[in-house]
Amino acid sequence: MLNIVTVRNFHLLIAITSLSLLAFAFYMEYEMGLEPCPLCMLQRIMFFFIALAAIISAFHKTGRKVYLSVIVASAIIGASLSIRHLYLQSLPFDELPACLPGLSYMFEVFPWQEIMQAMIMGTGECGDTLWTFLGLSIPGWTLVAFLSMIATNLVIALKFKNHD
Repeated sequence: MLNIVTVRNFHLLIAITSLSLLAFAFYMEYEMGLEPCPLCMLQRIMFFFIALAAIISAFHKTGRKVYLSVIVASAIIGASLSIRHLYLQSLPFDELPACLPGLSYMFEVFPWQEIMQAMIMGTGECGDTLWTFLGLSIPGWTLVAFLSMIATNLVIALKFKNHD
């Protein structure tokens, strides 16, 4: 009997999911005209790291525990960013942080540490809810995706704990 429940298949599924979410994010940006805020950009980066680690893990048999750790760490960071984003969306307009200039300008003028701090803290545009589906905004859905990836990888870790 063919066993389709393998670490490789789990990680291929995670990679496909992450890449699909990134493709949808780019569709929303370029076709729907939704401009991503700094927290959205950071969440995209986390999905990219997850996809990259999952693809490498799927095709590299040794060191899968390391890749699994990278996936879980990236998903935890992504979930934290999503929670911060949801918090900013819950604030009244007058309590939102100030908006920042464009990223290209910031990279020319500010040190990278200040740019990263500003991106993580979020800006006024992070508080805008531009799109919802089934009552959840974009960061709500990314939180669901990140938490699902964490749960999936915990299942992988427990089910295949003796495999590398």
